[in-house]
Amino acid sequence: MQNGIFVPEEEIKRQLAIAREVRSLIGEGKKVFVSTFGCQQNEADSERLLGLASLMGYTKAESIDDAQLIIFNTCAIREHAELKALSKAGALRKIKERDKSVITAVCGCMAEQPHRREQILKSYPYIDIIFGTDRLHTLPETVKNAILGEKHGVYISGGSHDEFGTVAEGVPSLRESSYKAWVPIMYGCNNFCSYCVVPYVRGRERSRKSKDVLAEIEGLVKSGYKDITLLGQNVNSYDGDLSFPKLLEKAAGFEGDYLLRFMTSHPKDATRELVDVMASSPKIAPHFHLPMQSGDNRILKMMNRRYTVEQYMEKAAYIREKLPDAALTSDIICGFPTETEEEFENTLKAVDAVGFDMLFAFVYSPRPGTPAAKMEQIPHEVKTARFARLSELENKRASELNRRFAGRTLKVLSDGCENGIYTGRTGHNKIITFALPEGFPEEKAKSGRFLNVRVDGVQAYTLSGTAEKEQI
Repeated sequence: MQNGIFVPEEEIKRQLAIAREVRSLIGEGKKVFVSTFGCQQNEADSERLLGLASLMGYTKAESIDDAQLIIFNTCAIREHAELKALSKAGALRKIKERDKSVITAVCGCMAEQPHRREQILKSYPYIDIIFGTDRLHTLPETVKNAILGEKHGVYISGGSHDEFGTVAEGVPSLRESSYKAWVPIMYGCNNFCSYCVVPYVRGRERSRKSKDVLAEIEGLVKSGYKDITLLGQNVNSYDGDLSFPKLLEKAAGFEGDYLLRFMTSHPKDATRELVDVMASSPKIAPHFHLPMQSGDNRILKMMNRRYTVEQYMEKAAYIREKLPDAALTSDIICGFPTETEEEFENTLKAVDAVGFDMLFAFVYSPRPGTPAAKMEQIPHEVKTARFARLSELENKRASELNRRFAGRTLKVLSDGCENGIYTGRTGHNKIITFALPEGFPEEKAKSGRFLNVRVDGVQAYTLSGTAEKEQI
């Protein structure tokens, strides 16, 4: 258990008091717009930003043009995500020209990178606030400073990886959904995969206390949340006085009808105990996301993944043994530096052998400051060609695997009806569209309700079916 990583309770109280000050400064009718780029952790962070903004008196704006506080919560995992955020940030110039009182902020992973931070300060002078991934809880103070006239406030810890980052309990979240929730259990990463910028922008691993995590989950269940996802860059490294399998087991022990998910597991740390816990509880979704990244041992070593293809296969086989119906998904990087054609063929063979329900394939994107960025790079056209070949294989394998659901009845959490089409998600994390039989009450199929759906149609990545009158 790490010490000294928690924001003192007095500091949280101070920020909440400043939030009340901001409320009195801005008056009535002010709105906030948060634009989120990147992963589920960023989405969870944005919900906390919205929670703090609400305490300051801001209500959620439907569009950026209606907001007096605009926050871009950015991603740095790939260059495309950074360029997209910078492009959208460019639109803030006209908003600031129209109304100088609008407060603009850029936060998140991109803000932690010195070269991007310098670029923002130089080329985007209309950005009022820049703050890092460990300074979300200070939003009230940064906004107050901007209201009082501070220009280009930069709030970055600048600490070493051993000191970087804090865990702030007691910060409210304004959740986007009334039945789905993100619950971060830890922050940061210690793995330093050679292609990845996360340890540099989110710091080293810090775990929340298990009592705080479990209290949050219990509160969500009592409030009617049905789909709860535990988040961590590597959940298996959770170190909050329990192991991750034990935490998951306790999280599945509350009374109520709900489903637990988690992401992401690092293969080197995914244990048989975790699989056994999943197999023992119907409240844990039968879905395991286990990023392979490459099917070649030399490339895995170059990536600093610290497992072999054989070890990955052994873990996948144990998942299949204990959870034969589980959905297994993965990530693959196409065109990692120095990857040969033969090595890429090894990846294709490994993907075919495992059989993934879904594969998140990416063309390798060099990240400044990472070891892989200094390696011999693969031509872009080769990377994209490999991506296309992998995608073709995965489409075929996913279609084959989805056939196992044909004719079965699955428990589905409804996401409601839009344009006359009902959609939902199964425990296997499969999207399903479904129709209601004649006489079926629409109330029972509204968003946030579990129902039984018979699968009538199967596609590579989606299912279709009909709700059954005999419901859960």
